[in-house]
Amino acid sequence: MLHSYLFPISYAFMSFPFAALLFTLPFLIVQYRKYGYINKVRAFVLYLFLLYLLNAFFLVILPLPATRHNPALASGAMQLLPLNFINDILRETSVIGGDPSTYLHLLKERAFLQVIFNILITVPFGMVLRYYFRTGWVRSILYSFLLSLFFEVTQLTGIYGLYDHAYRVFDVDDLIMNTLGGICGYLAAEWLSGLLPRIEKLDEDVNVSTKRVTYTRRAIAFLIDSVIWPILMAMCYVLHIPASFWVATGIYFILIPWFTDGLTPGKWMVRIRLTKMGDRITLAALFKRYGLLYWVFFGLNRLLAGSLDNIPDIGRLFLGIVVFFMNAWFFIHLVIHLFKKDPMLFYEKFSKTRQVVLWKTPSEETEKEPA
Repeated sequence: MLHSYLFPISYAFMSFPFAALLFTLPFLIVQYRKYGYINKVRAFVLYLFLLYLLNAFFLVILPLPATRHNPALASGAMQLLPLNFINDILRETSVIGGDPSTYLHLLKERAFLQVIFNILITVPFGMVLRYYFRTGWVRSILYSFLLSLFFEVTQLTGIYGLYDHAYRVFDVDDLIMNTLGGICGYLAAEWLSGLLPRIEKLDEDVNVSTKRVTYTRRAIAFLIDSVIWPILMAMCYVLHIPASFWVATGIYFILIPWFTDGLTPGKWMVRIRLTKMGDRITLAALFKRYGLLYWVFFGLNRLLAGSLDNIPDIGRLFLGIVVFFMNAWFFIHLVIHLFKKDPMLFYEKFSKTRQVVLWKTPSEETEKEPA
C-alpha cells in the first residue's frame, strides 16, 4: 500500500518545477503590487503550498486507467451513504472487540487506513488557510469541503470527460473525512504559528524605500510591455504608417510615459516608474533613454532582420558586423551590471534616468528611491 502512495508523490515532485515556472510570474506580479517587494518567508510558504496541492491532486487521481475507454465501475460510480466506512472497517477488520491485543490490526486494514489517509491529505490545507491566508473557521471548513468536492467530481467525471467513465467512486465519506482533515489542520495551525514567523508581521520592519528596483522586476515589466507594445505596432502596420516599429516604440515608450509620469502598463503592473534622477521624467530624457535603446540599439537589429533589398551586399555585411559587436558588447555590459551594486545601464546613465518603486502610504502614493 505504501508503494501506491509513493508513486503519485514521485510524479508530483517531478512536475513541481514546471508548475512552479508557471506560478512564478503571477506570484511575482501579485507580490510586487501588494507588498512592494518579495518576502522569502512568504515565497517559501506559497511554493510549499503549491507542492502540497500537486501531491494531493496526484494522490487522488493516480493511477489512471489503462485506456480512455475504461469500463463503468461494477459497484456504481457513487456512494452516498454517510459513515459507510464504518461498515467497511467492521466487515474487513480482524479486530475482536473483547481482545485489545487485536486493535493494532487496524493499522494494517485497508478500510481504516483509507479513512486516515482522507483525513491527513487535507490537514496541510487547513493549516495554510489559517496560518498564511488568515481565514476564519467557517471559510476554512467551506474551502476544505470545496477542495474535496473538486477531487471527487474530477474522479466522477473521468477527469472531466478525458475517460469514458468514472474510474473511482464518488464517496460522500471522502467529503466528510477531507473536510474533517481541513478542520484538524485549522486547529493545528495555532501550534504552527508559534514555530514560524507571524504572517501579519512579516512587513512590520520592512522599509520599501530600501528596496532597489531589481532586474527581475524590470524584466517582468518589460515582458508585460512586450505583449502590449507589438499590438500597437501591428495597428500601425495595418494603417500603413511608415516606419511602424519606430512610431510604435515612440508612442509606447516615450509619449505614454511622458503623459503618465514615467509609467508604462508593465511598470504600473509591478509598481515602478521612471524619473529623471528622482524628479519628474521629461520628454527630453525619455528621447535620450528610449531613443538610444529602441531606435538605435533595437532599431539596428530590426533593420538587419527586415528587408534590406535596397542596400548593397557590402552594406548588409557592414551592418551585420556592427550589430554583432553591438549585441556582444550589450550582453557583456548587462552581465557585468547584474553583479554590480549600481544597476544603471548605459542608456540610463546617458539620459540620467532611473526607475523607482511606487508605494502607498496612508496619506498618499509616494516615490521611494531604491538603495
